[in-house]
Amino acid sequence: MSDTRTAPGSSKPASRRRLPTGVLPLVEGTTLLVAIAVPFVFAQRTDLVTLATNVLILSLLAISFDLCWGLSGIMSFGQALFFGVAGYVIALVGRDLEFSELWGTLPLAVLVGLVLSALFAAFLLLGRRPPTTIFVALGTLTGSYAAERLVSGWQYVGAGNGLSSVKLLKIGAYEFVEGTAFYCLALAILLLVYGGARYLKRSQLGLVLAGMRQNEERLAFYGYRVQLFKALVFSLAGGVAGLGGALYSYHQGFIGPGNMGPGLSTAAVIYCLFGGSGTIIGPILGTAVVEVLSYVLADIDAIKRIWPVILGGVLLIVVMFQPRGILGLFVSERERIGSYGVRRKDKG
Repeated sequence: MSDTRTAPGSSKPASRRRLPTGVLPLVEGTTLLVAIAVPFVFAQRTDLVTLATNVLILSLLAISFDLCWGLSGIMSFGQALFFGVAGYVIALVGRDLEFSELWGTLPLAVLVGLVLSALFAAFLLLGRRPPTTIFVALGTLTGSYAAERLVSGWQYVGAGNGLSSVKLLKIGAYEFVEGTAFYCLALAILLLVYGGARYLKRSQLGLVLAGMRQNEERLAFYGYRVQLFKALVFSLAGGVAGLGGALYSYHQGFIGPGNMGPGLSTAAVIYCLFGGSGTIIGPILGTAVVEVLSYVLADIDAIKRIWPVILGGVLLIVVMFQPRGILGLFVSERERIGSYGVRRKDKG
């Protein structure tokens, strides 16, 4: 005999009220616990705390690409452009204006990334005809390459040597240096961005983006201005990349041409595809795995000269045989895409 007791304050039987289940919440919770534990577990290993901080910062770049490709279907090979330009801007503000207050420079970096990506979106996405994936990919790649070549020959920004000795990020008299304090700051910012991206994915706008990924033509037939939605998300992603670029510049004390070129843009693509696009948490895991593997392999004398080839082979195998990334081994396609609304099992 089945239990059909009614829960207090509800007209539905208690047996039908189920808690939300899935793999992603478990992955998110585990990742958060590990991130919180890092500065305590490696309190005596400043090199590992620095590596972990770098992972958190590069995760912002990876999330910015996931907003483009995983949520909106925009193949961007130019996320490093917004990352690097914002890093250069805050470095120049510190050098020329002697200003590095957190409350001013980080919002400035977001604004720089947002405005620059909006300009690219206006050119690449808001034309009279819907752009192809290849057109957008090549357009963003060209912009990233051109910017890298421009700053490489511009003496005002250090040319090929980049800008070093970047002024330390501070709040009042307190300065953030490499270590636990900067790690906690980067983690707090990443959590805010992650929460915002997750909310975006589950919002009505996220529902529209999910429809765009499934059938862009049908959504346009229903009257949605698909390219405008894409331009909006592309701009937001640029702001996230800009924020990451500012943190990177402050953390490393350096920003150079390579931080806005196709190399780093391609790395962002790899982070996302390796971890699992469209999941928000996947790019963070992909960044962590790739950066930790790079750190470990580069430190082995026997393979010091060929470790990039080994790492590239591992990444290629994963992308070829598991296109949904490492999270695809555990997360169903339905959970990865997301479900919207409430399914009714019974009528009446």
